[in-house]
Amino acid sequence: MTDTSFPASDRASKDHSYLANGMLVVIAIALGKLLFHCYFNNRYGYFRDEFDYMACGDHLAWGYVDQPPIIPFLIHVCRAVLGDSLRSIRFIPAMASSLLVVETAILAREFGGRRFALLLSAIAIVIAPQYLSNGSLLGTNCLEPNLWMGCCYFAILAIKRNDPRYWLWFGVVAGLGLEEKYSIAVFGVGMVVGLLLTAQRRVFLNPWIWFGGLAAFLIFLPNLLWNIHNHWPFVELMHNIRADGRDVVLPLPQYFFQQTLLVHPFTAPIWITGLIALFVSLRFEPYRALAWCYLACFAVFFVLHGKNYYLAPVYPMLLAAGAVMVESAINGRSIEGRATASLKTGRSLRTWPKPAIVIVLLASGAHLAPVVVPVFSPDKFIAYMKYLPMKLPVMEHSHARAVLPQWYADQFGWEEIVDETVKAYNQLSPAERPGCGIFAQDYGQAGAIDFLGRPYGLPPALSGHQTYFLWGPRGYSGNCLVVLDDSRERLEELFEHVEYVGTSADNPYALERQIPVYLCRGARFGTLGKVWPQLKKWR
Repeated sequence: MTDTSFPASDRASKDHSYLANGMLVVIAIALGKLLFHCYFNNRYGYFRDEFDYMACGDHLAWGYVDQPPIIPFLIHVCRAVLGDSLRSIRFIPAMASSLLVVETAILAREFGGRRFALLLSAIAIVIAPQYLSNGSLLGTNCLEPNLWMGCCYFAILAIKRNDPRYWLWFGVVAGLGLEEKYSIAVFGVGMVVGLLLTAQRRVFLNPWIWFGGLAAFLIFLPNLLWNIHNHWPFVELMHNIRADGRDVVLPLPQYFFQQTLLVHPFTAPIWITGLIALFVSLRFEPYRALAWCYLACFAVFFVLHGKNYYLAPVYPMLLAAGAVMVESAINGRSIEGRATASLKTGRSLRTWPKPAIVIVLLASGAHLAPVVVPVFSPDKFIAYMKYLPMKLPVMEHSHARAVLPQWYADQFGWEEIVDETVKAYNQLSPAERPGCGIFAQDYGQAGAIDFLGRPYGLPPALSGHQTYFLWGPRGYSGNCLVVLDDSRERLEELFEHVEYVGTSADNPYALERQIPVYLCRGARFGTLGKVWPQLKKWR
């Protein structure tokens, strides 16, 4: 087995405490990142998707139309323990994003990195816009990098220690990843491709990797059975999204360029160096499967027109490898890890790049952090955008109409929608209210009513969008409905009496603005249960 650590002559000059101190610094950085997120995570409002996760958490199941069950389950538990404040529901993403700092440093250490490699990899994660965003909003993205890198860690250990039993743990983490977000399957396929294309293909002759595959399958099985029972809703959803042409499709150069933006342009030289080193360096030869894994994942997501951030969970392993190479270059080692002649002289001349790199990364990271963390007020952020060197990416065509980027715009406007809905509901007589439902057009509107409308006595909302469709009409006849965001002409075809209540107050920062609300009575369509299949909207 190839020795991927430093030679004994180098190891003699460093002891275990040196590495331990390096990890203590990394842990301190991670704690600082956690505090940073906890401080800023309540600056705007609840995000559209967060309403969906909380609504699903109120209806625990083994699956949902647009996601597996782990995030709804975790937010159900988190709300029970910490409450419903913004900081509470965003504690899970803040914690996960901070732990990713430690995970990446651990990968760098397993690759043979010393203190600066650990520090550099940690800082690269801290400043990466995508991982800052993951720590700022509750979503399936927040745990995804942790699980991908958990698999990567056990793959590295299996190769480095020549112990195939680690592939079992790879499978366990992969199974949990499938219960969190299905895209980890692409990483799993990428690892298989990488192993088959390298000398590590011999691992498939060992039963432990097959046990790992079995473990992943068994952990994923409950959600798989749920999908089968419900006729593959996630597959139908993805098909409909593609058929609608909702997502922005990028050409190859722009897709790659946006990868550099997601992980920060100044960290691109680090992860690109890591990718090249995994391919060409003798030091990283045992781990070459990881390089092929990245290329396979990139190819799959690009060909399938995946959103630019779908590939983001894979970059910590490349940043870790790149950090080790940068450290070796500064210390005067060749890519194989052998000390060069210059290592004996001029040590002081090679110490300045380390603080310089750290300062440049932190300064550039601070400059871009407001893009994904609500450091500024909305008005100040709008002014700040004018000074950015690039235009912020738009991932769906409908997002282009908002003055703020979608991840901020979808944190505004919900209170206004709920206020207008409360106004309509209060016009009902006490006798009408128990039989009158509230119908919303999408899970954002419905989830806002469920969460923000509860103190006003609003009942849970109805909708045909995503998993709300599976929850059905909830016993409402449909003879009396408060309907959001529909046209009067269409509603008059469905109801005998349609009363326009009003339009939600305009919030200039919101993606959903001025939503009309109607009070409808006397259904012409029979019962709501009869027409419910026609209300299905999975896109």
